Amino acid sequence: MPEGPSVRKFHHLVSPFVGQQVVKTGGSSKKLNPASFQFLWLQDAQVHGKKLFLRFDPDEELGSLGNVSLPEPLQKGEREEEDQDQKQALRPSSQNISNESSQPLELVIPSGDSGLECLQGDTSAGGGAERWLQVSFGLFGSIWVNEFSRAKKANKRGDWRDPIPRLVLYLSGGSFLAFYNCQMSWRSSALVQPTSDILSEKFHRGQALEALGREQPVCYTLLDQRYFSGLGNIIKNEALYRAGIHPLSLGSLLSPQHLEALVDHVVEFSADWLQGKFQGKQQHTQIYQKEQCPVGHPVMKDAFGPPGGFQRLTWWCPQCQPRLPPNEQEQAQLA
Repeated sequence: MPEGPSVRKFHHLVSPFVGQQVVKTGGSSKKLNPASFQFLWLQDAQVHGKKLFLRFDPDEELGSLGNVSLPEPLQKGEREEEDQDQKQALRPSSQNISNESSQPLELVIPSGDSGLECLQGDTSAGGGAERWLQVSFGLFGSIWVNEFSRAKKANKRGDWRDPIPRLVLYLSGGSFLAFYNCQMSWRSSALVQPTSDILSEKFHRGQALEALGREQPVCYTLLDQRYFSGLGNIIKNEALYRAGIHPLSLGSLLSPQHLEALVDHVVEFSADWLQGKFQGKQQHTQIYQKEQCPVGHPVMKDAFGPPGGFQRLTWWCPQCQPRLPPNEQEQAQLA
């Protein structure tokens, strides 16, 4: 599943096309009519956690919509797909970048989130005509620029068929964007909170630490997008290993120092991953999908999740990430 660093890279790929008009469309999407994008202008691109937001407006010089129709919101009864990580993080009682530019990319990590803040406002600008396309990438979503995805292996029938894009937007500058395996829906605005985005300068450590300190396994809390937006299974595994914390450790039993270290590793690993993407480097993990940890200990693997919730595969080293022995648990509870 594309995590925060990957979606930030998608945002970087799309941003140069802001200000261009859609002149031709294609794609297999049934929820969104690709033809309805024609003649709209891509006016803004914002990113938050695992979601990308693209704003499309009609030509402002028209003075009115004329024959240009805006895409319709999802019809009543059509619900947006829930974020699987959000579901796993909640207790039942509470309820690859696929396209790398051939040109070297300059590292531009967003220095602020004013755009994210404006997403929270009203939609009075432009007569209330703007529409935000929310793009969620699920397990295998991706965006390709000026090329289409190609089959990497034969299907079950033995055919080498290329994937079919959900949406293709041909732009006035001569380029095109192809969206694959994305869940897309229209919003009049996007309710986002920069304080929960692990790659935002406004990420709220205190809020994250408070959430981690609850009486539930920290591996559940880390995937809660309300406090760690953009954090996925890879970041979860790597941060826990680097902090030396067992995935099933109850946050309420961990010391403030352990929790602080865990948040530090979440932020540092995510920022390093993003920087590596801009530099064209492949991310190397220490524990995720490994058989041995860097020290040489055998790695354990199991699926963890709340009862009745999503179970996500987790890798950990029993020696580098020991669980608190019973006597230490009792001491922690009395402290």
